[in-house]
Amino acid sequence: MAELGRAALIVTLGLSLYALVAGGAAAWLGRRRLAHSARNALLASFVSTLVATVVLVAGFVRNDFSLAYVAGHSSRALPLPYKISAFWGGQEGSLLLWLLVLTAYSALAVWFARKRARDLVVWVTPVLGGITVGFSWLLVAVSSPFDTIPAAADGNGLNPSLQNPYMVAHPVFLYLGYVGLAVPFAFAMGALLSGRTDERWIVATRRWTIVAWTALGIGQLLGAHWAYQEVGWGGYYAWDPVENAALMPWLAATAYLHSVMIQEKRGMLRVWNVILVSLAFCLSLFGTFLTRSGVVSSIHSFTQSSIGPWFLGFIVVAVVFSVTMIWLRLPQLRTSARLESLVSREATFLYNNLLLVALCLTILWGTAWPILSEAVRGESVVVGRPFYDFFLRIFGLPLLLLMGIGPLVAWRRASLRGLVRVFTWPAAIALATGAVLILLGAGSSIPGLIAYTFSAFVLATIGLEFVRGTSARRALTGERILTAFGRLIGRNRRRYGGYVVHASVVMLAIGVAGSSAYDSVVEGKLARGDSLSVGGYTLTYRNLTERDGANATEIRAVLDVRRGGSSLGTVEAGKNAYSVEQQVSNEVGIRSDPLTGEDLFVIAEQVNDDGTVFFRVFVKPLVNLIWLSGLVFVLGSMIALWPDAREERRLATRYVRERADRAATT
Repeated sequence: MAELGRAALIVTLGLSLYALVAGGAAAWLGRRRLAHSARNALLASFVSTLVATVVLVAGFVRNDFSLAYVAGHSSRALPLPYKISAFWGGQEGSLLLWLLVLTAYSALAVWFARKRARDLVVWVTPVLGGITVGFSWLLVAVSSPFDTIPAAADGNGLNPSLQNPYMVAHPVFLYLGYVGLAVPFAFAMGALLSGRTDERWIVATRRWTIVAWTALGIGQLLGAHWAYQEVGWGGYYAWDPVENAALMPWLAATAYLHSVMIQEKRGMLRVWNVILVSLAFCLSLFGTFLTRSGVVSSIHSFTQSSIGPWFLGFIVVAVVFSVTMIWLRLPQLRTSARLESLVSREATFLYNNLLLVALCLTILWGTAWPILSEAVRGESVVVGRPFYDFFLRIFGLPLLLLMGIGPLVAWRRASLRGLVRVFTWPAAIALATGAVLILLGAGSSIPGLIAYTFSAFVLATIGLEFVRGTSARRALTGERILTAFGRLIGRNRRRYGGYVVHASVVMLAIGVAGSSAYDSVVEGKLARGDSLSVGGYTLTYRNLTERDGANATEIRAVLDVRRGGSSLGTVEAGKNAYSVEQQVSNEVGIRSDPLTGEDLFVIAEQVNDDGTVFFRVFVKPLVNLIWLSGLVFVLGSMIALWPDAREERRLATRYVRERADRAATT
């Protein structure tokens, strides 16, 4: 089986190399049959990679400890779901997952675009082939998951922190996001290589970009919930280098999804959009480099390995290639369209882009600073949380406000009368919200108060847009409210799907502000019968229990919970002792209030032999809005992704006209 897996990866390397070389020659020489052959090789590379993946997963399921990778990351006692997730629990398997997702994206992207953008796909094929060559080479020659050892009776097991349901899904979504950004990058480079610098590559990749962006966002929220439940420190985002590595390409892709609307509407920002696509893809490579090179210390990263220099080389090649192509095509990318007013929708989108990129580059600087300081001064200096929190407020709060301003401002130029008319009610609601919050005592945190006020403004503008659109449709068609509302969204899916996504970001902002600016914390050592109070709750330590779990001994401290004289039941927190892995993990206790979105969060930091326990207890207001925002985020993304037949017909008519215009000029 190991030989079969290794042979399948060699086949993938050969097929992707053929797609690169033959595809490049076909595009350069205009050889259609050779281009089809190169495209088919790219499609076949997915099949061979899938074979290698099935072999490795079968090794985990069958407890094949003759495979060094299986022996190092699994055991007989490991439950089946975690045996499967152990496939990406280490370096070699996660690289194979990268390659599997890459070949799947590549095959689907070139297949669906083969008719609509045929002249573009012939250039995209060698770009995707080149990216695939890099990753398949790593798996064949540098870090193979199919190395064998003398068969052992049992394996080393899986890191306890990875034995969590969120770790079954979190890495998969992250990779769907990371790797998915290769598709718009490849189409952008294909457009530059072919000299087709119009909006066709943007239209061909719009949904691919949204899929990757959505998956990356979901992956980060799943990872935050995993950190909240599993790591046991009371938070969900610590500005860890690897967490930042996932956030940066998402911010760059967010900027691109906004600025691309300006190019589609006004023909502006062509250079800027190619730069953003290239930045997002290069940052996804940088994130992979951080995780696997061992150059930074992180709970998420793997140990020092030999693939770090290879990834650094990939990043350099991608950056040099992107910059070179943009520089060569600058004359064709430039446009005569100009920004007509600083008070217009395109201007607000531009401000949005500048803030997103500024935040992204600030995070990049803080993340890379330990590497740079060690290279220059021989001492690794880590940038602390205050640095990131400061710039999150500086850039994040204006971004939040712009989400409410941008959609209501007119294209090209906005009039003062129009601005007053559309912003009167949202501004009044925001000011009233701020005043009420001050009266309720929320003024203790100025950033939190500003975040709540801006959030009220954005939600008011979103609600106003839905009300106005529904009312206008009812006036024209006489439809019932629900019918008009549904058809309004159905006929403007990108616009109203975007509003729903904005609503999810507002929910996230409210949850983050509430749980970080207004949380309460207390800690103390308790014996049986002792109590502590925090945020209106009283917790009484009842007893300590011990039980056998699936593959660990579970030690739990049981606490009675009361609030305002009423009993709210019990909450348990403690430790899991894993015999195979010889490790102990924190297991927190969380009691959620579905009405207020508040969590009572209990950590048993130290369990002593005499039965006493050192507890740390948090009360986190509105934290559950963070997780609920993920569902709203998915809903908005699905609305924006849903195919629109009218849009397809409009684009087809537009491209027929463009072809006719080009034919007439030549």
